[in-house]
Amino acid sequence: MLRKDLPPAATVSGDQGHDSDKIRKMLSQQGITPCIPPRRCRKKPVHYSKRLDRKGHKIETLFSRQKDWRRVATRYDHCAHVFRSAILLAPIAA
Repeated sequence: MLRKDLPPAATVSGDQGHDSDKIRKMLSQQGITPCIPPRRCRKKPVHYSKRLDRKGHKIETLFSRQKDWRRVATRYDHCAHVFRSAILLAPIAA
């Protein structure tokens, strides 16, 4: 579920799993343009930027690299500052 107090942003990218009128309405109320491709079963079509959607794989790759690090995936570090530093180092080291 998305937070209601998102930081300032022009657009939010998501995949088809996040396609719902509720999420789109919440983003619009905050002045954020959703870049979410519609599901195939959607009755009324919605428009999104295909160019921005193609760039979403960079975000997904970043998270998959972090999950490849076993210490981040299983949260071995119990101190928040050590865990945060591991998260910040994972994309650099991979």
